[in-house]
This record gives sequence, C-alpha cells and structure tokens, in this order.
Amino acid sequence: MKTLYLLRHAKSSWNFDELSDQERPLNDRGRDDAPRMGQALAKRDIKPDLIVSSPAVRAMSTAALVARELDYPHDKIAVEPGIYQAEVDDILGIIHNLPESADSVILVGHNPTFTDTVNTLSPSSINEMPTAAVVCLRFDCNSWEQVSRANAEFYFYDYPRNVN
Repeated sequence: MKTLYLLRHAKSSWNFDELSDQERPLNDRGRDDAPRMGQALAKRDIKPDLIVSSPAVRAMSTAALVARELDYPHDKIAVEPGIYQAEVDDILGIIHNLPESADSVILVGHNPTFTDTVNTLSPSSINEMPTAAVVCLRFDCNSWEQVSRANAEFYFYDYPRNVN
C-alpha cells in the first residue's frame, strides 16, 4: 500500500512587486492555515515517511509549517524543482519515481496542477483545491511506479475552512 497526500501551498502574498513568483511568501492567512492543516493531519495520526516540496517559497514555508506539526524534521524535507510549474504528467513522473522506502508521502505544490493530478489519479473528482487543501489517495500496490487510477482509493479531502 502506498499513501499519497497532495497538499496545495497555503495562501501567499501578492504585496511584493519586486519578488518573482517563486519568491512570494505566505501571507498572514497562509501562516495561520498551514499549521492548522498540519494539526488536522496530526489528529489523523499521519506520519509521513517523506515530505517533498516545490522550491517556491510559499510551498517550502507550507511544508515546513506542516512538518513541524507532524514532528517531521525540517531538514528532511526534500525539494523537487520539477513540482514548480509542472503539468500533470510531470507530477505523475515525480510520483512514479518516489523512493520505494517511503510508503507515505506528502507532496507540496501548486494549482491547477494538483487539482488536475487528483482528478487524474482518483476515482472521485474534486473541484479546485483551495490554498492549504490536502487530498489523501491510497494505492493498492507495492511500488510508486505502479500508482494509477486503477489501484487508487480516494481516502479524504480537507481544507482550512473545514478543520477546527
């Protein structure tokens, strides 16, 4: 069994015209929502073997805030440049090449690609993932390379306005 969590980065700030898109930080709401989503995952007793993030500042910040709530070491967060500005096929390639030693992985990235990836892999479709939303998919397989819609189970979908 492989378990994948697709986590969209928390709300980012548009207040810094001098920053590139990749450098945009989280805004106040994002800095509140990311740990709340981490706490919601912790309540589900989620212990990822690996967290992989886009290199964008807003994604890395989200990953770090969620990791802290899950007691996942910040220095163990892997950065995958291919997540930034990826298409669905790129994300599928990243998923299929995840290390086999990790059975539970959180990918932190961007929309619309994450919503499209969920809808490509999942037997259940969702509307656009809001910022800091997370979808959990479980796959009845022993290898990330085998992950597909055919062996997928939609386990849960959560987002900040839905958690306490």
